[in-house]
Amino acid sequence: MQQIVNIWSAMDIQRRVIVVVATLAMFGAVLSLTRMASAPSLTLLYSGLENGAAGDVVTALEQRGVAYDVRGGSIFVEAARRDELRMTLASEGLPANSSKGYELLDNLSGFGTTSQMFDAAYWRAKEGELARTIVSHPAVTSARVHIANIGTNPFQRNTRPSASVSVTTTGGGISAKHARALKFLVAAAVTGLTPEEVSVIDGSGNLVGAAEEAPENTSEDRADAMRQRVQRLLEARVGPGNAVVEISVDTVTQTESIRQREIDPQSRVAISTDTEERSNSASDQGGGDVTVASNLPDGDAAGGDSSSSQTSETRERVNYEVSATEREITNVPGAIKRVTVAVLVNGTTGVDDTGAQVYQPRSDEELSALRELVSSAVGFDEARGDVITLKTMQFETIAPAGTVSEPSMFASLGLDVMSIIQAVVLGIVAIVLGLFVVRPLLSKPPAAAGQLSAPEPAIPAPSSAESADAVQALTGEIAEDNFDGADIPVISGGGADSANAGEVLPALGTGDPVDPVERLRGLIGERQEETVEILRSWLEGEEENA
Repeated sequence: MQQIVNIWSAMDIQRRVIVVVATLAMFGAVLSLTRMASAPSLTLLYSGLENGAAGDVVTALEQRGVAYDVRGGSIFVEAARRDELRMTLASEGLPANSSKGYELLDNLSGFGTTSQMFDAAYWRAKEGELARTIVSHPAVTSARVHIANIGTNPFQRNTRPSASVSVTTTGGGISAKHARALKFLVAAAVTGLTPEEVSVIDGSGNLVGAAEEAPENTSEDRADAMRQRVQRLLEARVGPGNAVVEISVDTVTQTESIRQREIDPQSRVAISTDTEERSNSASDQGGGDVTVASNLPDGDAAGGDSSSSQTSETRERVNYEVSATEREITNVPGAIKRVTVAVLVNGTTGVDDTGAQVYQPRSDEELSALRELVSSAVGFDEARGDVITLKTMQFETIAPAGTVSEPSMFASLGLDVMSIIQAVVLGIVAIVLGLFVVRPLLSKPPAAAGQLSAPEPAIPAPSSAESADAVQALTGEIAEDNFDGADIPVISGGGADSANAGEVLPALGTGDPVDPVERLRGLIGERQEETVEILRSWLEGEEENA
């Protein structure tokens, strides 16, 4: 500690300021990096929550002492505890849905509640329950339902109820089938409401499931369903990506009615028989004139000639019914007229005599088996005019666009790159701090000039008698005998701080009129650092003796 104090006292103001600023900067950097390294890795817990629900989640996290961070409308927690917190908060009903259901009716009392107030609360509860049901779908994040009810006003006869649904999904939009299901859901919950009176709006503000959209079960939908079936069958044999299937379905677009009647002449049945019989008789009296007497029985005419005739006739009529077949066929729009299937199958890869890989088309037996599978999958009907085309050809290899994404070495080893970078930076800062700040402060000072080395003798060279005596160096101790300036050796002025490198101080006591004490003071002024070290060595020696 004394050594640090000595070094600090030997520095000038500029060096002290530099050391203080560098030390503070290094310690600040170390503290910042330590905080970054010790901070847990945060991941998303919930996002898109309303203010009330987000506040409840934050309060629950604070009660558990969990470290969290709020960034905009999102809440981040430690990655290791995210799943645990989601399950725990879900068991407590958090985050709570802002829409309330039938619990709104619990707050209504029988006193002071009018029928209008009850109706308003009832429809609010109905809208909240429908919104809860819609939000229960995994793809839906939020939903709002608005119902325009006609009420119980008897004078409103031509007014029909309607509803609107606003849905926000994770993907930004919903399909037409999902919107149609939502329409039936809302319509079934409200009396007198039809699905056509329900409007569905997605998160992008688009109207979904409008009346002008194409109806379900179109030719495109049928072709897509057939293509998926054929694709699954072929890929089970040739492998994924080795078969391309395209199907075209021609459907009837107009309503057509056909009536047929077939009569079989070989098939008849007697349904009735009519028989008719006729008989006729006639007689003729011949001779004489016709008089009055001839009309009397005993008259003159009684003895004349006479003739008679008799005929009979029989007729039979039989009625037969001929067998007849009547058929009426009605073709509505959507009926399949023709199916066309095109299948392209990739070949296989073999090895030739040289060991190189060559393309080999698939055999006719295999193509025939694949054709039978395709025919069964699409419901092939030759009488209808269906066509199936199946070919085997070599597929062209498509080079991937851009750079192929591959896991890095750190990812394969399961190492956290950010943690490694933080550790490396922290180590570099620690090394820099130790080498350039701590080490200079704790390093030992240069060797104390406990004694001044004897300088080179001044020119002219000393005599042999003087060289015989050993030149004593200054030890910093004051002798008790009389001071003789002639015994002080000459000190060279060739140091780095000397103004004139070639000048030397003349020996004391050689007849110089300058006072020796003044000369010694001048010497101390020029050698301040060495003088301080000498005085320090005196003080340390006195302390050791004590």
